[in-house]
Amino acid sequence: MTMVNIRRGLVLFTMLVLASCGFKLRGAVTLPFDSIYLQAGTSPLVTQLKRAITAGTQTRIADKPGEAQVMLQILSEAREKQILALSGGGRVREFELRYRVSYRLTDGKSAIEYIAPSEIVLRRELSYSDVEALAKESEEALLYRDMQTDAVQQLVRRLQAVRLPGR
Repeated sequence: MTMVNIRRGLVLFTMLVLASCGFKLRGAVTLPFDSIYLQAGTSPLVTQLKRAITAGTQTRIADKPGEAQVMLQILSEAREKQILALSGGGRVREFELRYRVSYRLTDGKSAIEYIAPSEIVLRRELSYSDVEALAKESEEALLYRDMQTDAVQQLVRRLQAVRLPGR
């Protein structure tokens, strides 16, 4: 009976600590505009960004720039890979992976700039071994996918912070 009481006490204590620390799940995002046009190609980033805006906000994605209140331009998206460390035999031991997204936010007519050309840069380190080349290739793809997801979340949070005139 005492073991059950101890477990209940621990669960209660954990719930009280979580409730008192201010922890709160991220809810729906409120963007300060009603419609947005995405001027970008067809990359996985754009697909994921459209999904995040459609599912997590009340903002509508317009089909034409003239129908939208704001226009998000994805200026560039790049994946970079740089050698960080070499072994004594001159073989690569570690890489730095970088994911860059450049963007800007304007009104539908490109006259007013709400966010000047900005860039999100994410970095991850990847250890490498010739013996595990296939596994490291999969890990690299996973890291890039994770950085892309992180970039989308950062971009949505930056869009949330925009202040439109008259609002």
